[in-house]
Amino acid sequence: METTDILLRLGIGALTPMQQAMDKAWDTDNDIVLLSPTGTGKTLAFLLPLVRSLSPSAEGVQAVVLTPARELAQQTEQVFRSMGTPYGVMSLHGGRPAMDEHRLMRASQPSVLIATPGRLGDHLRKGNFNANTVETLVIDEFDKCLELGFQEEMEGILKQLPNLRRHILLSATDAEEIPRFVGIGKETTNTVRLDFLSADTSASRLQLYTVASMQKDKLETLFGLLCTLGNTPTLVFANYRESVERIAAFLRDKRFPCGAFHGGMEQEDRERTLYRFRNGTLPVLISTDLAARGLDIEGVENIVHYHLPASADAFTHRNGRTARWEATGNAYLIIGPEEHLPDYLPQVPSGFRLPNPLPALPRPQWTTLYIGKGKKDKLSRADIVGFLYKKGGLGRDDVGRVDVLPHFALAAVRRDRLRQVLQLTQGEKIKGIKTRIEEAK
Repeated sequence: METTDILLRLGIGALTPMQQAMDKAWDTDNDIVLLSPTGTGKTLAFLLPLVRSLSPSAEGVQAVVLTPARELAQQTEQVFRSMGTPYGVMSLHGGRPAMDEHRLMRASQPSVLIATPGRLGDHLRKGNFNANTVETLVIDEFDKCLELGFQEEMEGILKQLPNLRRHILLSATDAEEIPRFVGIGKETTNTVRLDFLSADTSASRLQLYTVASMQKDKLETLFGLLCTLGNTPTLVFANYRESVERIAAFLRDKRFPCGAFHGGMEQEDRERTLYRFRNGTLPVLISTDLAARGLDIEGVENIVHYHLPASADAFTHRNGRTARWEATGNAYLIIGPEEHLPDYLPQVPSGFRLPNPLPALPRPQWTTLYIGKGKKDKLSRADIVGFLYKKGGLGRDDVGRVDVLPHFALAAVRRDRLRQVLQLTQGEKIKGIKTRIEEAK
């Protein structure tokens, strides 16, 4: 399959200079380290040449992509599938039984596995796929995957992939040192290093602000800032899971529409929350740094640092959720009375003063329907859209993003049409299947 055909399918006109450089470097058969700012298209940069390198006659898994988080694994799998190649792909991650993944692997025989390290290591130890056929290893966000706390796990994985010919490492921030067990940097290995960080122009598209909090507890200041930002999509970062829950509870008590997102949540709850943020039902997502890497959420306009990032790298990755590609964005640092600006800031931020009185609470135009059946029930997006049109009395402008997951589906509908659609679809069947339809919480 030609690259031009894939780009046409994806609606992309041409490759960026970074993607072109990656494409050219791949043809050298060398190992590659790619450093490029967030939001510049690194996923597509490695998937395009990876697909070209796959053999249609080869059996078994030919390539493994490692990512530090399940959302990034799922997102990369979706991009691969949207490319429309003849090769099978599957993501492996926590939050679902490994036994189910093994059954699906045996049935689908994927050429590419996209996995979190922990789950891939589990499948390797159990011999759930033939590791001898894997020739290419991609480590996305390699600085995170190769942190000290994960090196033993990563070393164990590489030892169980005996026939690797290539290592491809990508990130928006460099690692101080790449461990020797990775194989890059040895005398017998030629490594191409592509560094596009110095060409980063995102700083010019990102406006930094400080917001002074007169109290050590910044909740009231955050509330005022979010009311001021209104319905514009905003990511709020906190350093701890408990803080995320506390902030979300405070805002919900104020009847402010928001969602919480962190690694301690059940996978289905994380998926629902992320979906509702993506489709405009929730203008605000409060998260740990779990959402700082890899998640490609279109249209995020504001980043709020409720807690100051622990490092310059964390600051870079958080801010990378906005000002992506050629877009502009804003980052706000809430500074308490005993806090000082970190030294790593690239510029002196402007002060941001909250208005008095504050604007009214935002009211999103969209809400989300939960439909209790999914792909395993043979439901498709077309089935759900047709059902909402025919039975729910909705028009094209009333239905937004629709995602069909294995066990359920989520559909964005206009908030002012919610009561109508719930009344009209009560007791109705989709493709002859009776299911629960309600507003997603």
